[in-house]
Amino acid sequence: MRKPFKQQIKKLAYIALPLTIAANSASAADEVNIYSYRQQFLIQPMLDAFTADTGIKTNVVFAKKGLIERLEHEGKNSPADIVLTSDIGPLYDVVEKGLTQPVESDVLTKNIPAHYRDPANQWFGLTSRTRLIYASKDRVAEGEIKSYEELADPKWKGRICTRSGKHSYNLSLIGSMIAHHGEAEAEQWLEGVKANLARKPQGNDRAQVKAVKEGVCDIALGNSYYFGKMITNEKQPEQKDWANAVNLVFPNQGDRGAHMSISGAALTKYAPNKESAIKLMEFLSEAQAQSMYAEANFEFPVRPETPRSALLNKYMGDFKQDNINLQKVAELRAQAARMADKVGFDN
Repeated sequence: MRKPFKQQIKKLAYIALPLTIAANSASAADEVNIYSYRQQFLIQPMLDAFTADTGIKTNVVFAKKGLIERLEHEGKNSPADIVLTSDIGPLYDVVEKGLTQPVESDVLTKNIPAHYRDPANQWFGLTSRTRLIYASKDRVAEGEIKSYEELADPKWKGRICTRSGKHSYNLSLIGSMIAHHGEAEAEQWLEGVKANLARKPQGNDRAQVKAVKEGVCDIALGNSYYFGKMITNEKQPEQKDWANAVNLVFPNQGDRGAHMSISGAALTKYAPNKESAIKLMEFLSEAQAQSMYAEANFEFPVRPETPRSALLNKYMGDFKQDNINLQKVAELRAQAARMADKVGFDN
């Protein structure tokens, strides 16, 4: 017999945020259990709106790592209905391990463009973001760098900052380079980028922009939503200075467009509340939740008709996006990781 979600979760020693479930006698059909790599404060407003709209309660466990392994260990006894991730990598991994099931939904098909969902309907993108080049306003002229390929130009030697090449965000970018250029050319490019680093890869994306502000480097790689988080940061106003020190470069506008990635969701293989879980996935793809994602998290909605936030329109506007199906990029991440190891891009 399956134990209640709350009882099972007590065994998760690595939970970063506590699970809060109101005392109630709701039946299984009136709830959805979520394993989330996305921080709870980011997704809770959308979940609250879903509950208000449908009466279906949501129970969330957040962990930085280990949720896929937990699902694998729990097997048929898992209480989880949905896995939420902050990147394509974990979505691909949970599918590859056979821990999901396909979702046939006209709503999801209508709301989510084909390149942001699995061709076999095993995973679905909910928000998108681009991997920007953050360039110093003082030391990099406008138009001086226009593409990811140019990051390997020797003119940038000692001028680039980035987090580890083995981080999921960079693995997706490297995977896209393999997809577009082939393994040999992508490896040559990665070697060139590594040779141009100003320091050992370290820190998160915001730390790279801080390093540009401080003169450690002149250009850096980072996801687009971090700009919104920095430019609006009242608790740490120094981050506004970091953001104001850079120009945002959307790479490859003259050809394939800027590399995109997603946050997303997948329905677990043994979801005990399948019908309610699919309702939640559909809700997260609809206009209300998509607008909330855009306003609160500075991400791009995947639903085409949904307006971006005013802040993103002010600083980013329209730009050409790489529309390669992310399934293809995800399939190349293991190869990308081996390549990063080979050229020593992780240290």
